Amino acid sequence: MSEKQEIIRKMIELQKKFIDFEHANGINPADYFHPAPGHMLDGYRQQYQELANRLVDIAHEEKGSRR
Repeated sequence: MSEKQEIIRKMIELQKKFIDFEHANGINPADYFHPAPGHMLDGYRQQYQELANRLVDIAHEEKGSRR
């Protein structure tokens, strides 16, 4: 599996976990933006953003462009 495919797989997995959590518990904006340590959303936004940024970098590399 290519790095790009692996990143997309991880992003989809994170989205599914988020959606399942939201359906089961609802999302409190405070928990989303400032989750307590150990909360399911602790590190979620940062991890997703890092994956998204790497995906953008790969797309630029493939097209020979830059940010």
